[in-house]
Amino acid sequence: MDIKEKIKNLPAKTGIYLMKNKEGRVIYIGKAKDIRKRVSSYFLRTADTRYTVKFLISKMANIDCIVTTNEKEAIILEDTLLKKYKPRYNIRLKDDKTYINIKLTLKDKYPRILLTRQVRKDGSRYFGPYASSSKVRETLQFLRKIFPMRICSDSVMHSRKRPCIDYQIKICLAPCLKLVTEEDYRNVVNSITMFLEGRSTELIKDLKYKMEDASNGLEFEKAAVIRDRIDAIEATLEKQLVVSHTDIDQDIFGIIRKGKDFAAAILNIRNGRLSNSTEYFFTDMLLPTDEAVSSLVTQYYSMDRFIPDDIILPELHTDFQPIEDLLTEKKGRHVRVVMPKKGNRFRLLQMAEVNADELLNKKYALAAGTDKDISYELQSRFRLKNTPDRIEAFDISNISGKLAVGAMVVFIDGKPFKENYRLYRIKTLDEPDDYGMMKEVLSRRYGKVKDGSGVMPDLIIIDGGKGQLNVCASILKELGIKGIDVLAIAKDKTGSGGEKIYLPEVKDPVILKPGSDIDLFLRAVRDEVHRLAIRYHKGLRKKGVGSVLEEIIGIGKKRAKDVLTYFGSIEKVKEASVEDILKIKGITRQTAEEIKEMLN
Repeated sequence: MDIKEKIKNLPAKTGIYLMKNKEGRVIYIGKAKDIRKRVSSYFLRTADTRYTVKFLISKMANIDCIVTTNEKEAIILEDTLLKKYKPRYNIRLKDDKTYINIKLTLKDKYPRILLTRQVRKDGSRYFGPYASSSKVRETLQFLRKIFPMRICSDSVMHSRKRPCIDYQIKICLAPCLKLVTEEDYRNVVNSITMFLEGRSTELIKDLKYKMEDASNGLEFEKAAVIRDRIDAIEATLEKQLVVSHTDIDQDIFGIIRKGKDFAAAILNIRNGRLSNSTEYFFTDMLLPTDEAVSSLVTQYYSMDRFIPDDIILPELHTDFQPIEDLLTEKKGRHVRVVMPKKGNRFRLLQMAEVNADELLNKKYALAAGTDKDISYELQSRFRLKNTPDRIEAFDISNISGKLAVGAMVVFIDGKPFKENYRLYRIKTLDEPDDYGMMKEVLSRRYGKVKDGSGVMPDLIIIDGGKGQLNVCASILKELGIKGIDVLAIAKDKTGSGGEKIYLPEVKDPVILKPGSDIDLFLRAVRDEVHRLAIRYHKGLRKKGVGSVLEEIIGIGKKRAKDVLTYFGSIEKVKEASVEDILKIKGITRQTAEEIKEMLN
């Protein structure tokens, strides 16, 4: 059936529609009150969105739909299908592997606080996700000073025979040895929950009541502990920006869109204070802004997030009533989705939009490079021999040594020069050896410089630490190449939030100031080469899946064929569990696990 004819036959009912390309892959998922009307509208969009919508339509070869009984069901189903299919052209918040969360194991008798990248329905309470792992680790250290809680695993806790160092430095109450009552420990857990939810004013009132109660009961030591806790919280509140004179909890979504680029800044206001902010940036946005915002809001609250009283959005020609109803049901009391045109809420919305616009401009600046000034800044900051007008950066990507690749990006005068980007398929190694792989890539690249057929860079940047830096220095020395500056960039895990820069013959790394021009520029270079290497690696895996299977120990051509024959397609293999793969004759558990790791 012709695609336009199929669209005419879509139901005029509430539900979900799935656009698919010619390979049958889902490329976009949308929800609609009237499926037929919404999909038909893509062919009638006004000029400002006609190009982007037309581009998506050109990619669509088929469309399916699922009818739901109401719009709330459609919202829930859309979120479920987005997680399952991960369509190319939808707004998708980064998954749990990218962002980090604070977890409270509330099901435990003595709950534990920890950081995790996986959110599961296990009875625990999750706060986040947070984009900066270093910042959230700082937060956890701060929280434990005010609210002493255990971080040890259950097995460690139950095997304890005496208190650990955390008890000695007063960041744990030693529930392992019953040095705190279950009730007092639960009070601490409740307090930290209120604090993470942004209910600090309510928390202080509760603590003051408990302090007076302890004092009246002549428990002066306990009252003093609570007093110190109150002082620490109030000191924290003083540092928070007061942006509203109302006690209503609010989340403000500032949205800025320029062409296919879409930026969102979400401000979390609790008791009138700005408690947190989160930023999202998306490229290749092909559909109308109202659909993107609707999907963003739905996904943002699909995890176990605190839902405020007010959700403030820019004025859009769409109906957010179903989302309001869903969040009201989830929260247990009325939630308002507001699109203000004036007043204090409108002022807050403008503030969020300024942040979103700043994010967009920062992304553009990084993508374009700054200008020649960054070269002089790099030379001055790291005492380079040369002004780094031409920079070449390298990264390696592989899974357990399989299908290993290298990538090189080039920046000239602070701007990416994509015509000179290079990709390398590792030829000499098939075991995990990042140093050996980097050595091969650098030898292949600068061997050309040695024989006079290649361009000489001013600065080489390696994604890695001291070891990778030494590999690069040794290769240049072997090739007899002199005069090229080298540095390595690695993520700082000390909590500063900046990057660590390793330089030859310098013992300690230079830790950059987070957000400085050099920090942002070097991150952009590192992210660009990492993106290129990952894309090439994924492309090879997708292109030669059979060969990928054959590279796994215990899998030959025949067994690889047996796996594909059993499941019917590589997509089915990806979806299969380890137990499913074990049903194939001759496949061991280790091999099944390696298949899952390789493909996913």
